[in-house]
Amino acid sequence: KKAIVACEGSGQEKDDHFRDATKMVEIGSSTVRQVRDWKLDRYACYLIAQNGDSKKQEIALAQTYFAIQTRKQEEFDQLLEDKKRLDLRGEIKKHNVSLAEAAGNAGVVNYGKFQNFGYKGLYGGLDANDIHKKKKLKKTQKILDHMGSEELAANLFRATQADAKLRRDKIKGEERANVTHFAVGQKVRKTIEDLGGTMPEELPSTDGICNSKKRIGNDEKKNKILEK
Repeated sequence: KKAIVACEGSGQEKDDHFRDATKMVEIGSSTVRQVRDWKLDRYACYLIAQNGDSKKQEIALAQTYFAIQTRKQEEFDQLLEDKKRLDLRGEIKKHNVSLAEAAGNAGVVNYGKFQNFGYKGLYGGLDANDIHKKKKLKKTQKILDHMGSEELAANLFRATQADAKLRRDKIKGEERANVTHFAVGQKVRKTIEDLGGTMPEELPSTDGICNSKKRIGNDEKKNKILEK
């Protein structure tokens, strides 16, 4: 009953997970009788385990099973995010080199200022130092190394589009290049807003990209051991 209450409390339809059924059971002297039973899906089993008496062996085993499966899923999701972050961070490094070249060709001398114009456009007026403070990072920590995949993707889009626009429109002059980078950042921000996404400054900072590399490396080592 607790499991059904929990199911309905979460907004799920009971009948989608707990289905009435019947089964035949022996009651002696080769006589059978039809009794009420349930057909349960995985979600229903999970709710029963979570709401059951852990003193009962069956419930305790089920709770352990679901705890292990939940942890495995969490580890899988983390590795997926780590790989996305690593790929995107590598792409940003590559495209920042190209962006710097395009900015230099346009006449940009103060590249740090140029980058800040892009950040200000994307982050609603925040420059690199403001983002650093907003994310509560230490002085030695780089903001790009502590972004999740969603935020990295937004910055990659900003960098690639600013690079392309500087080259395509043959922008000349440091001020024009800065304004162009700011405008591109604003358009990326507007796109995120139109899609109902979270503004980049509101996305949580993550652990360092070096930790992502470690987790991926450890997983690869574990898989190699299992293959032997």
